[in-house]
Amino acid sequence: MASSHYILGWSFSRYGQAQNLELSQLPSLPKQRKPRNKQSLEITISLIVLAAALVIMIGGFLYFIRRKKYEEIREDWEQEYGPRRFSYKDLYKATKGFKDKELLGTGGFGKVYRGVLPSSKEAVAVKRVSHCSKQGMKEFVAEIASMGRLRHRNLVKLLGYSRRRGELLLVYEYMPNESLDKFLFTNEKPNLNWAQRYRILKGVASALMYLHEEWEQVVLHRDVKASNVLLDADMNGQLGDFGLARLYDHGENPQTTHVVGTVGYLAPELTRTGKATTSTDVFGFGAFLLEVACGRRPIETQTLPEEMMLVDWVFESWKQGAILETSDPRLGGDYSADEMELVLKLGLLCSHTNPASRPSMRQVVQYLDGVTLLPETLLDGATTDLLDDEACDDFVLSVPSSFEKISVHSLSSSESILSRAH
Repeated sequence: MASSHYILGWSFSRYGQAQNLELSQLPSLPKQRKPRNKQSLEITISLIVLAAALVIMIGGFLYFIRRKKYEEIREDWEQEYGPRRFSYKDLYKATKGFKDKELLGTGGFGKVYRGVLPSSKEAVAVKRVSHCSKQGMKEFVAEIASMGRLRHRNLVKLLGYSRRRGELLLVYEYMPNESLDKFLFTNEKPNLNWAQRYRILKGVASALMYLHEEWEQVVLHRDVKASNVLLDADMNGQLGDFGLARLYDHGENPQTTHVVGTVGYLAPELTRTGKATTSTDVFGFGAFLLEVACGRRPIETQTLPEEMMLVDWVFESWKQGAILETSDPRLGGDYSADEMELVLKLGLLCSHTNPASRPSMRQVVQYLDGVTLLPETLLDGATTDLLDDEACDDFVLSVPSSFEKISVHSLSSSESILSRAH
């Protein structure tokens, strides 16, 4: 049996008798400690081990969830496009988790967010494109990587991409003044004067000429419109959003593909052939010319029937000798009459129902620069109605009850984006 011994006092002397101890002054005996129960000690140790295991399990689960959140699948073929790929984690941080307060705009194929890259502190615009099909993914990424090499002062630079599970992310340089349509069609932005508008038109025309003729491949934008023209700090127009663009080699014929784009900007022959060409881009640019000059979208449902279709209204006004009356009222008549008339007539010419009668973008640039005069005879002999019956029928069939960005075929927007016919 275990016992305890205590020394409560000590008196010692080397010479003579030691001093007596005062027992009353001695401290009390310490309280006896009860022997620890072996079973309770084992329980305590088990609880500590169990708690530690639980903490480790929770930590592992949270780590797994975090990894899944940022998980990216990289395939072997993507190695060649490595420099153009951003990590999803960096883009998530750049946009503060894709918060609504960072939202720049919403289109038919995704949302665009403002972001600042954590490493370089560079301002970017990140477009999230949802998709549900892997068809054409390799071709899509290849085209994105190719377009990342485009260099023109009036093109928004496509910096790269990221892909994660069910979505693609396209990374563009950030334009501080956002899109042109907000200046033309809303009161969110101040009114643009005519000099600014004309400079924007010339810049976008130059960019399209570069895409069609001056780069190593032909690039079809397929969605030229005011909402896809962004404005830099100096209010220069830059054509952006290459989510629908297609590339093919010079001298080749583009193959038939799915019809994609925005109603009001779609060339009538697209619904018959499904073939996008440089001429269909010119048609879209024609609608763009008219909306910048008139301050109206190509299709307006909240207006008089005869004014609903912008191109028809401008054409009829021209036939009546009153084409300048279609100019944007917000300009207050403060514009160059010659330039305004040129832009309106050029918009009609680019919107011609016959693709062969439309000018090339090089010719458009020459007209806007004043190098070449617009051929009045070509307009006069074009047709008594800008859209013939067959083209008009095709156009009407492509227009749904609500005028939104669509794929004319009954395909989902994601399939339209990812499909690439080669």
